[in-house]
Amino acid sequence: MAQGRGSASQATMSAIALLLCLMVCLETIDAATYTVGGSNGWTFNTATWPKGKRFRAGDVLVFNYDATIHNVVAVNRRGYTNCTTPAGAKVYNSGKDKIKLAKGLNFFMCSTAGHCESGMKIAINAV
Repeated sequence: MAQGRGSASQATMSAIALLLCLMVCLETIDAATYTVGGSNGWTFNTATWPKGKRFRAGDVLVFNYDATIHNVVAVNRRGYTNCTTPAGAKVYNSGKDKIKLAKGLNFFMCSTAGHCESGMKIAINAV
């Protein structure tokens, strides 16, 4: 009898492991990828780019830009509003950055002087 219980327990553990794998795969499949600014990429006057789009936590934003003159900085609401980089802000500078959205408000800007003020910033609410 002990042998039978072990087999049932092993089958249950295998089923749980399979279920967890499927959940992880489905979450990845469900995520969308957006190229910020569309074919123009991450550039000036992109502040309105998110309008009309529905973003979800886990979606990926792709920022394509000339890394010699631009960057992407993940900022808080104050940094976004004032076009300032808060201490400890994450700065991306590859020119082909991929950033996964967190649930709630996500703010990004270019920290090159004058760029944020020229509309090189976006605010996205991911549900």
